[in-house]
Amino acid sequence: MGNHEEKRTELLKAVIEVIAKEGYAGTSMRRVAQHAGCTTGAVTYYFANKEEMVTAAAQGLFDEFDTLLDFSKEQVDVRAIIEEWLNWTKADEPDSLLALFQLLAHARHERAFADVIQQRYFRFRKVFTAILARGQEEGIIRDDIDADLLADQISAMGDGWMLAMPIEPDRFTPERKQALLDAVIVLISPPQAKKTKATAKAKRSATR
Repeated sequence: MGNHEEKRTELLKAVIEVIAKEGYAGTSMRRVAQHAGCTTGAVTYYFANKEEMVTAAAQGLFDEFDTLLDFSKEQVDVRAIIEEWLNWTKADEPDSLLALFQLLAHARHERAFADVIQQRYFRFRKVFTAILARGQEEGIIRDDIDADLLADQISAMGDGWMLAMPIEPDRFTPERKQALLDAVIVLISPPQAKKTKATAKAKRSATR
């Protein structure tokens, strides 16, 4: 059983890499087999056709998204979630991003991809909304905006970073990533917390 899952995982990694390099149109079961160093028959053993193979790869990409929320299972830590989001979108490892872009581009015409993206993204936002709502109850997240709207806003920012990073890698230096992270935390902090931070900053400036 272990070898079966390991081989399937290895093939799905190859699918992602082929989609990233060849595009969706250039991806085939034969091409994936060549990239993985196996026979086409080995690929068809795990996946009935190209649609099933690529849909499984899309599910795997969203599994990676789900792990971003693991940081807030015990306590609300939006900073850790966003930091991992930025790390996940590293420009030096763009295959996952490039493959995701290809799937998004074809989702309009491929119902199977559209269903996966809609269902999994909905699940991600639902869990993220619950985390933010918990943070609002604890007083660490602003509560003058509904949690589901905050989840949408933060997700939209993350999507924007994912689109920009492979195109403008030089813009996303470690310092800028940290600044982006700090900015999001300020935006979602309660008004009083922002006022306290501003006061503390002013005091530090006055003592210099």
